[in-house]
Amino acid sequence: MSFQFFLTALVVVLIPGTGVVYTLAIGLGQGRGAAIWAALGCTFGIVPHLAAAVLGVAAVLHASALLFTAVKFAGVAYLLWLAFQALKGGGALNVQANTTTEAGWRIARRGALINILNPKLSIFFLALLPPFLSGNPATVTAEMIGLGAAFMLMTFVIFAVYGTFAAAARTWILSSGRLMRWLNRSFAAVFAALAGRLALERA
Repeated sequence: MSFQFFLTALVVVLIPGTGVVYTLAIGLGQGRGAAIWAALGCTFGIVPHLAAAVLGVAAVLHASALLFTAVKFAGVAYLLWLAFQALKGGGALNVQANTTTEAGWRIARRGALINILNPKLSIFFLALLPPFLSGNPATVTAEMIGLGAAFMLMTFVIFAVYGTFAAAARTWILSSGRLMRWLNRSFAAVFAALAGRLALERA
């Protein structure tokens, strides 16, 4: 893995997006262990897009407006559902003092769906990886898989760090009902804004 790829991937992963917001919400609401599951789910949600880029399916997705739009609006609907869950009392993303920790696989599944239903990720990998390949046709698939795996590892580590910091602030936040209400509204607004941004994306 080249240093240039490492720096590029690091900048991309550090920029807060939907997965980071989800991991923060889970960390604040359910603690460090739940945040790790969220980070794991978001990371594995990258796999289909990496596979699509390696197999060239991303190019098909980019060329097919109908397919891109269908996946995109499924993602929009899912993000709006997450916004509702942040506002709803007892919702999966609602930060409250009496929240019980969910099963890890449920947390991970939601995180995976956030990334799976974002069609721009496939196109992102198709654009990100080729500049860092050696140009040898015999090794291009192995190189793309290797770079993708490195990107996934960085994603998991950085998301886990975000979630751990959120979990560390949990006790302080849960002591203030006003702050919890503000956070829940903020998370809902962010998910709704991300849904709006995804709705405006073009292939």
